[in-house]
Amino acid sequence: MTTIISPRVHDLGGFQVRRAVPTLEARSVGPFVFVDHMGPAVFAPGRGIDVRPHPHIGLATVTFLWSGAIGHRDTLGSDQVIRPGDVNWMTAGRGIAHSERTPPREREHDHPLHGMQTWVALPKDHEETAPAFHHFSAAQLPQQRRDGAWLRVIAGRAYGEESPVRVFADTLNVAIDLEPGAEIDLDTTHAERALYLLEGDAQLDGVDIPVQHLVVPEPGARGRLRAKTPVKAMLMGGEPLDGRRHLWWNFVSSSKERIEQAKEDWREGRFGTIPGDDQEFIPLPER
Repeated sequence: MTTIISPRVHDLGGFQVRRAVPTLEARSVGPFVFVDHMGPAVFAPGRGIDVRPHPHIGLATVTFLWSGAIGHRDTLGSDQVIRPGDVNWMTAGRGIAHSERTPPREREHDHPLHGMQTWVALPKDHEETAPAFHHFSAAQLPQQRRDGAWLRVIAGRAYGEESPVRVFADTLNVAIDLEPGAEIDLDTTHAERALYLLEGDAQLDGVDIPVQHLVVPEPGARGRLRAKTPVKAMLMGGEPLDGRRHLWWNFVSSSKERIEQAKEDWREGRFGTIPGDDQEFIPLPER
């Protein structure tokens, strides 16, 4: 049967983040171990997001926006603003630190923000790979428009297309925009699938699905998505993880000992500093 997952909602002061994975119902979907829906929100002039420098290991972060802008900086020296339709893929591997902030230009006026950030656990033989950052513009992503549906392949492969983003395991990650009355079958070429409905009224195989929830179709289901109003959704999944993953704060690893080492490395400043954003950082949680 289809599983409906209600995300946990975190209010960050007028800006809500809904976390759909991990939950008791879904510790992961394919390689995805973390699914966050950001917004929608409209910030007043002078306001925005300020995620101070923080570390990661053992994963890749994937950021995709429907509206707004986020400035990314990291210990590799990357300095990149992501805008709607672009993809930021950051491979943490053996360790990286980054910050995410609303760019100064956006802070000059009212500005929206709506998007998703997901974490992909790296396969065991790539957990300690060298950290890397890659940005792909909206024009670089494969896309299809058909009968009121707009599909953009963010990472991995789907619908006969393949994203230029380098992935480490078979991955399904597609942004879906539908006009009212449009229908699309969810890609069936992957072992695990889930659909997050960001916005709009929709049905899956003829049954209404709740907005701002994660839907996990039962294996083998056709998964026909139909829009009753304009819809924004994200399809994700891929091959199952190659073993259990431990998640603690911003660290993901198949080894608890490796996470303990990462904690010590952050305490001792071994992740390095971020050029242009080295005056503050998020301290290690005391838990």
